[in-house]
Amino acid sequence: MNILFHFEEINRPYFFKSRKIKLWLTQLATSYHKTIESINYIFLNDEGLLAINKEYLNHDYYTDIITFNNSDDKNILSTDIYISIDRVKDNAQQLNIAYQEELIRVMAHGVLHLVGFKDKTKQAQIEMRQAENKAIQLFEHIKNATT
Repeated sequence: MNILFHFEEINRPYFFKSRKIKLWLTQLATSYHKTIESINYIFLNDEGLLAINKEYLNHDYYTDIITFNNSDDKNILSTDIYISIDRVKDNAQQLNIAYQEELIRVMAHGVLHLVGFKDKTKQAQIEMRQAENKAIQLFEHIKNATT
């Protein structure tokens, strides 16, 4: 299992505890009967993620996350997940929630796509949000239970 975090032209958030996040991600994947082979989280600014969105998806708009599935095996997670810290901060402000909570939600969102959740329809969005909320609860449990 290999979970790596890359911060490109942005500062690592002060609350970012890699060990706890890795434990959380492992447990999140396991709760859906998946195994993590490799997850690369690449955190960048809006312009960096916009360039990826244009180049690989032909989308000319800002987004908070782009997830690339690098595995042919549906039970193995191998992925590159790009997250715009600018979008996460703006979303947190608009939703009136803590930046850390929104970052954890977005990180979970990428994994949840890989385990089979969609978000194109209203019903799928509701199911995704419920799964995200459960993932946040799992993170809070791990954060508070471990040192």
